[in-house]
Formats: sequence, C-alpha cells, structure tokens
Amino acid sequence: MKNTAVRNEVIVGIDPRERPDPVLAWAVDEAVRRRLPLRLVVAVPPLPGGQHIDTPWRRTMLRAQGENALAEAAAAVEALHADVPLATELLDGMPYAVLCQMAAQARIIVVGSRRLSRPEELFSGDSVAVPVSAKADCPVVVVRGPEHAGERHPYLVVGVDGSEPSGAAVEFAVEEAALHGAELRAVWVWRRPVVPFGDEAVGLGERRRILSETVAGWAEQYPDVKITREVLRGHPVEELALASVGARLVVVGRHGRGGYSGMRLGSVVHGLLHRAECPVITVPESPHG
Repeated sequence: MKNTAVRNEVIVGIDPRERPDPVLAWAVDEAVRRRLPLRLVVAVPPLPGGQHIDTPWRRTMLRAQGENALAEAAAAVEALHADVPLATELLDGMPYAVLCQMAAQARIIVVGSRRLSRPEELFSGDSVAVPVSAKADCPVVVVRGPEHAGERHPYLVVGVDGSEPSGAAVEFAVEEAALHGAELRAVWVWRRPVVPFGDEAVGLGERRRILSETVAGWAEQYPDVKITREVLRGHPVEELALASVGARLVVVGRHGRGGYSGMRLGSVVHGLLHRAECPVITVPESPHG
C-alpha cells in the first residue's frame, strides 16, 4: 500500500558523541529553502549485555546526554536561523530504526557519517548512515563535513544509469538544483568491460540517448536549471567521487529495498558514502511517498 502520510519535516539525527555543526548547517539551509519545519532527534539505544545492577543509572546517564545534545543542537539552530520552526525529540531505540520509522513524516532525513569500517557498518549498533540510507522511505542525505562548493558556479551531480531508481534521483536532483539556484550535471558512468565487445560508438550513442530522455521532461519543467549531460568511461564510484570534489551535492538512486546491513543499498551508493567529497543524497524509487 502506498504511503500517503504528509512529508512535511526535515528530520535530523543527532549523535550525542559527535559535533553536529555541519549536519545542522546543511539541515537548516534545506529547511529554509523548502519552508519546512525542522525536527532534531536523539535515539537512546538499549544497553547491551542484558540486565545489570547499574542499568538504571546508565540509562539515566544516556538520556541526560541525549537531552543535553538536543539542547545544544537547538541553540545552534536558533543561532543559524531563529525563524525556522523547530522541535526536538528524545526517543528510545536503535538510532537507525528510529529514523527509519520517522521517514513517513520526513521530506528528507539528514545524518552525519562516523566513517565506520565495513565490519562496523555490518555488526555495530553505531551504524546509522548506511542502514538509514538503505531502508528509509524518503531521501536521506549523509553530511561528512562542511560544504566546500565554489560560490561562483555551484552545481549538483546526479548519477544516471537508465534504471527507475536513477529516474527518481533525477527528479529529486532537478528540484534540489532549482532550490539552490545551481546547475545540474547528469552523469552516466559506463564501466569498461574486462573484454571489449560490440561497437563502442553505438554503445556510447545509446547511453547518450537514454541520458537525454531521462532528463528531458524535467528540463522542460525547470527551464531555469541548466542541465549538462555527460557519459564517462570508468568505475562509477571513482568517477562520481571525482565529480563530487567541486559539487554542492551528489544525488543517487537506491537499488533494492535495503536491509540492516545496507548490502542491498547498492555498491555505488555504498562506495560514495565513503569516498564522496560532498554530501550524498540517496533517493528511493518513490521519493514523494
């Protein structure tokens, strides 16, 4: 059944152990541009190892840390933009699960990245960015540090491969480019085969045709957004990571429904979350619910 919930918030996952400044700056800017309220969320995970004599004290301490983190984050938001409608929420549960449950009310979820290793992403309760990007039923942005895109010629990058998920990514990316007054680079990265086969010129022409068709309708709806189209040869993660160096954002579609481990997130998205030099937005097939 299609989710018909109103997606009218920018939701931010706050980690009490990390400084959330880059995440908050990005989220406030997005909320202002979209004229949406902002909700800051801290999830207090269950304590590992079963019941212990000091469990109530440890639980109280974790909740106090969460409340302090929310108060500090709220003060930072008000300093950035005092007029943004703001709510805070302290909830019990694994952070990735809490945020995924809240996706029904979110236009977008914003989280930071702790640069976990792959084993930590698979087995650690600290893993948030990958499982939320893999499972949330709304676009998810992972912010690794302050934005560094040039002021003169800001642009966004969207990865295209002819699939339905990449079509949804293009839709979201064009809208985002319009909000930012930015150009959009639509990039198709064509992997080089181990053994060359077929007519390369024909293959290149076919990909250019599909790329043009994918963005054509959106270019008409957003005539003020300049869209460039590129077909590159190489590995998608490497080429999109290179494109991210001067970009404000990289937008990619999510393949599969995802799971806790993020193994169905898609190797390209997974790789970009580790290597991109700007925020990465992962878009599910139906980003508007």
